[in-house]
Amino acid sequence: MNTKERSIIRDLSLAPEGHLKIDWVNAHMPVLNRIRAQFEKEQPFKGLKVAISLHLEAKTAYLAKVVQAGGAEVAICGSNPLSTQDDVCAALVEDGITVFAKYNPDPQEYKDLLIKTLETEPDLIIDDGGDLVSALHSERKDLLQKVRGGAEETTTGILRLKAMEKDGSLQFPMVAVNDAFCKYLFDNRYGTGQSVWDGINRTTNLVVAGKTVVVVGYGWCGKGVAMRAKGLGANVVVTEVDAIKGVEAYMDGFAVMSMTEAAKVGDFFVTVTGNRDCIRGEHYEVMKDGAILSNAGHFDVEVNKPELEALSVSKRTVRRNIEEYQLKDGRKFYLIAEGRLVNLAAGDGHPAEIMDMTFALQAMSLKYVNDNYKQIGQKVVNVPYELDEQVARFKLASLGISIDALSEEQKAYLDSWTEH
Repeated sequence: MNTKERSIIRDLSLAPEGHLKIDWVNAHMPVLNRIRAQFEKEQPFKGLKVAISLHLEAKTAYLAKVVQAGGAEVAICGSNPLSTQDDVCAALVEDGITVFAKYNPDPQEYKDLLIKTLETEPDLIIDDGGDLVSALHSERKDLLQKVRGGAEETTTGILRLKAMEKDGSLQFPMVAVNDAFCKYLFDNRYGTGQSVWDGINRTTNLVVAGKTVVVVGYGWCGKGVAMRAKGLGANVVVTEVDAIKGVEAYMDGFAVMSMTEAAKVGDFFVTVTGNRDCIRGEHYEVMKDGAILSNAGHFDVEVNKPELEALSVSKRTVRRNIEEYQLKDGRKFYLIAEGRLVNLAAGDGHPAEIMDMTFALQAMSLKYVNDNYKQIGQKVVNVPYELDEQVARFKLASLGISIDALSEEQKAYLDSWTEH
């Protein structure tokens, strides 16, 4: 059975537009292009099957093609119902990749498509949020034996994997790509910072300058969202549960307060914590009329939707990707993209140049785990520093930038303790 016959997608006739999108990101991903050339020559995945679960848009599609160029038979599904782009799915099918994905499937269909991806019997996995690995360990344990290992994209996924490792459930090694320098310093901060506001701005068509933006969580993603909000002219408030991060946000020039206080003053709210119920009933009670709610964490649990609906007397779609909730007292709140990832569900995700580094790490980490899975064992490991640095060097080279190197004398000086 060929990929067209096996795949489950919305409409194959959408492929031409998908090819244009993939061609565009290809032209702006020089690091991944360099790795693709290496993979074509070395064929590190020859004879292997790779299953990928990521936000299925053009940049992800190009990563799948790079892995395919390394000799792999690739099957891919989406990692979020609202981030899948049907035209990109169609283009991948034409390029010989098996796709199980549609935009906005119902919850059961979304799960079924994920299981279909696992049923291709992969040797290696690339995951985003841990859904693929979790389903493999809970619902398709019969396929575990064949899997050599994989790589995880997100903070949320790594937390789930480490919980599995801690209780002895994890059955193969996973590389924590999110924890690499070239991931969180650039993807989480600059990528999330820009793409979140891309999604909010195109969806609402409202001015940010002069408004109060509440950023819930000041990890690397929160730092990026706050920085870009400040650049757009907003008054930025940060809420935190970590005292050290609270001090950091204060030192960065932002107001820091509890969510109960921030709820009273916010015009825009962006949650970026990876935890649930960050905005909930007690906060809705004190929010201003017209507050706009959005989430940039992996799952749609950070803005508590059931409690918002319970307080509302009506709900309607007022713009594409905006739902209006009217409360009994007449106040109206607006939720973007059902509380799912605003940058992908209501936008195109991170810029191509940012994902170039992240997906270069994914490709190299997949090769690393395939080469070393027997030695690594059943645990979560970091991306080796030399791979992280190599991605950075490839990036600098693509920009025409050169940096200095330590002399032998400088290396000796740094390694000594007697001659200072």
